[in-house]
Amino acid sequence: MTETRPGPLTGIRVVDLTTVVLGPLATQILGDLGADVIKIESPDGDIMRYAGPSRHRDMGHVFLNLNRNKRSLCLDLKRPEAVEALLALVRRSDVFMHNMRPQAILRLGFAYDRLRAVNPRLIYCAAHGYGQNGPLADRPAFDDIIQGASGFVALEEATGGEARFVPTLVGDKTVGLTMAYAVMAALLQRERTGEGQAVEVPMLETMTAFIMAEHMGGLTFEPPLGPPGYSRMLAPDRRPHRTADGHICVLPYTDRHWRDFFRVAGRPELADDPRLANAQTRARHVAELYALIAECVRGNNTAYWLAKLKSADIPCGPVNPLARLPDDEQLCAVDFFPITEHPSEGRIRTVRPPVRFGAADCSLRRPAPRLGEHSREILRELGLGEAEIDALVARKAAIAAA
Repeated sequence: MTETRPGPLTGIRVVDLTTVVLGPLATQILGDLGADVIKIESPDGDIMRYAGPSRHRDMGHVFLNLNRNKRSLCLDLKRPEAVEALLALVRRSDVFMHNMRPQAILRLGFAYDRLRAVNPRLIYCAAHGYGQNGPLADRPAFDDIIQGASGFVALEEATGGEARFVPTLVGDKTVGLTMAYAVMAALLQRERTGEGQAVEVPMLETMTAFIMAEHMGGLTFEPPLGPPGYSRMLAPDRRPHRTADGHICVLPYTDRHWRDFFRVAGRPELADDPRLANAQTRARHVAELYALIAECVRGNNTAYWLAKLKSADIPCGPVNPLARLPDDEQLCAVDFFPITEHPSEGRIRTVRPPVRFGAADCSLRRPAPRLGEHSREILRELGLGEAEIDALVARKAAIAAA
């Protein structure tokens, strides 16, 4: 049996000035992989501490699910003593991350040039709404704004007839994932060159690239060979199909899948339909084929179709309500929603890191911290004595949880 070792980022220290969802997801990923993530919070705390259901006012469910494997250092960066403490931390760290607007980070005094002077090996990663070379460089941006600007809303309108947002923070989370992999790539380059660098992750550009990967369509060519869009994604009946008692997700994909689907569905004459001949003909007629699937499945219940399609090895699955996910057969088997004991919040259900390493332990090391929970601990690591720490706390330059 392979002996597990600490996570692959063990020994890397991350100074985390991120807030809300985008940045905290990125830094949580780094923490899950073993990095020592020090979350810098203002005396008010990350705004997501106060979002949604909670047992205590500043430990809301969103915060609990985005800030595990981190330590909280609470500093009032409007005070010079707190700024000095943060610079001392940067000097001893590998990565600095924030998702503030450029002018806001400049006002705080933590632009890249200043921190590079303190620590030339520092990886400085900033997520902005828009790339800094463009005219919108200092505009505010949130997930909803980027969904509209990047094409997500237009796709919803094209397929559903109504302009609407995707009901998840798809922009924040995709950009957070991008931020995490960008930091890891920069760390690898530093191992090879010995040099730090600034990394920019703009939301609009990231999400536009994300969407246009399959939706460039005819715009791929110059001059264009047609409009943008991937026809399969835009087919009106590309959706969960209504059964006699609910819905089911079905995706015949290969030649065999399509022929077997129509045999299983009791429509064997369609197995030899010229529209099914190959991937090219199916692509031209995909909207009609999805409409045929919808017509076929509505006559029997979901359990019937799941059994029939699974027996034919045709990709399919149920439509799970969110409340049922902790009871899903697969997710239960892999212990995806473990119950843990939080020091202040009691028993909570968490979502474990989805990636597993055969020779590294990337499990929960620390639950999401209380505001300023580790302030004293971290300040001691910076070499401050108890009297100095007491003075910082007394002047409210630092806040330490009781």
